[in-house]
Amino acid sequence: MTGLSYSWTEDVLSPLGETGVMIRCGDTISEAVHRRVMSVCALLEKSQPQGILEWLPSFASVTLFYDPLISPYHEICGMLLHELSKMEEATLDEPTTIIIPVCYGGELGPDLEYVATEHGLTPDEVIAIHTSGDYLVHMIGFAPGFPYLGGLSDKIATPRRSTPRLRVEAGTVGIGGKQTGVYPVTTPGGWQCIGRTPLALFRPTENPPSLLAAGDRVRFASISLQEYLEQKEGER
Repeated sequence: MTGLSYSWTEDVLSPLGETGVMIRCGDTISEAVHRRVMSVCALLEKSQPQGILEWLPSFASVTLFYDPLISPYHEICGMLLHELSKMEEATLDEPTTIIIPVCYGGELGPDLEYVATEHGLTPDEVIAIHTSGDYLVHMIGFAPGFPYLGGLSDKIATPRRSTPRLRVEAGTVGIGGKQTGVYPVTTPGGWQCIGRTPLALFRPTENPPSLLAAGDRVRFASISLQEYLEQKEGER
């Protein structure tokens, strides 16, 4: 282990509502800040501080919720600063890599042509770039099981749609700026839809219900429409 070169002072803590505390782990979205976020989560998991109910990692912070009847805010903050000041970088487990099959384009990926045109590429070139990426799950949010994936090539990074769709089907793979992600449930959304996976990312009857977790790695694999339909049937 090596010490984390980060200043854990009072200004990294801020209240969130009446029973939450946000721990700021950095000011950028990067793998270094992500590792710091996961180190804080590992610390909380190991120490199980009194009064803390749960914690959630995000791009550059960890939000925790506590029971103020057990430990009031000032005690929580004091305990956190004490623990953080002596924290070392966690030895994280080897990340799990999940291969997500995707049928690109057509009705399942109506924005593939637009993304290609925006970058002077062919749809096949966009697919090749998207499937060559090694993506990091920075956080789960927006909708149950929705992964925010870092590592998208600048060659296909595309702004969100100016007008969001009222309905984006579950399994849709999208691009939003410099990120890519997968809609785990049917919901409105504004990302550029380039394909769809037959995999269910949100599985409410399982524990955990999300196929992916912060810290996982994702790779996409292109499949045909027939393969999509067959695998979709197998998921039922």
